[in-house]
This record gives sequence, structure tokens and C-alpha cells, in this order.
Amino acid sequence: MNPMKVNVDDFDAFRTELIEDEPGWADADIQVAVRSILTAIGENPERQGLVKTPLRVAKMYEELTAGYHVDPAALINDAIFEVHYDEMVVVKDIDYYSLCEHHMLPFMGKAHVAYLPRGRVLGLSKIPRIVEMYARRLQVQERMTMQIADLIEEVLNPLGVAVVCEGVHLCAAMRGVKKANARMVTSAMRGAFRNNPQTRNEFLKLLDHADAH
Repeated sequence: MNPMKVNVDDFDAFRTELIEDEPGWADADIQVAVRSILTAIGENPERQGLVKTPLRVAKMYEELTAGYHVDPAALINDAIFEVHYDEMVVVKDIDYYSLCEHHMLPFMGKAHVAYLPRGRVLGLSKIPRIVEMYARRLQVQERMTMQIADLIEEVLNPLGVAVVCEGVHLCAAMRGVKKANARMVTSAMRGAFRNNPQTRNEFLKLLDHADAH
């Protein structure tokens, strides 16, 4: 599979509008695989409604797995600024959509990210982009939560990082246990957020306050 070209300078780089029916780059192996699936479930891949489905699905996966092809350093792009600020920075309610690596069904929800600066802050748009980079690939929510925290810790060296992700998983809602209202919550705490209960509780109370409204 050829690497997808993602312009990280584009504010909405991960939500590029793809013209599904127009020819262009779309992985041929994915198209062949989709045709095989259609045949295996008893469908006719040549009928009108399905004839372009392999192309559409290939382009869909190009978009939904774009995070594999993004260089974190290019994504940050030197958007780190020297600022004399040592209070908590919180970016909450970041929508994300990802694919469960076990069944390749979507899971989606919100991510909440906080850090305590050590004289340096990250450009505001970069935190949602970091979330999107790790969401746009085959994932498990636990790993995605840790990856977000680890990258912010690596690039900023802050006093602490906290990430909480909430997710609804279609693999548990539309199949298997079929519990549509079950919501998974994962967290990753680093530095002061792990070692200082007061700091951790301040962050969690901010999230509770947001839910109350």
C-alpha cells in the first residue's frame, strides 16, 4: 500500500472530502478484497448499487487510516512556544472516530487532554490533531489514550499530562453483547497528575463540571 499524502498544514487534514466515484489513487488490494467479501456473503458485486463499492471502500480506508502516514514531528511543526505559565491547560470534548482493530468496526467518543507546562506550551490546534492522528488507524482505546499522553510528554516535557477518553464501541453495540449504551472510559496520567491527587482531582472535576452542563 502506497503511503497516503497528508498535508499537516491543512487545518482539517484528516477530514478531506473524497470524491468517491471519481477515479484516482485507491488501493487495488482493498478493492479485490471487498469484491471477495461481497461474493462470500452472497451478493453480486456487479449489480448497480455495488459495482463501485470496492472503490468507495478503498478510498474510505485511505481516509480512516490516514494517521499511519503522519509524521508527529511534522504535525507539531515547531508550534511550541516559550510562555511563563504554570497552571493547568485543558482541551476537552475533542471528538474522535476510530476503528477497533479486532473487528474493524468504528468506536467514537470524546477525548479530554490536560498538561502542566514547564515554561512551554503547545499550539491549541495541535492537541486535537494529535488525537486525530492516533484515532485514524486501527486501534484499541487503551493504547490510543496512552499514545496521546506519551507524545505530549515527549514533545513538551511538562510537569504532568492527563488524558481521558470516552468511547462507544459498535463492536459491542451492534454485535456480540449488543449493549448500545455501554461507554468505555480510559485514562493515562503522567507526572503530577499521577503523583499528586489534588492535581488529578482538579482535572477530573473540570470534566465532571462539563458533563453537568
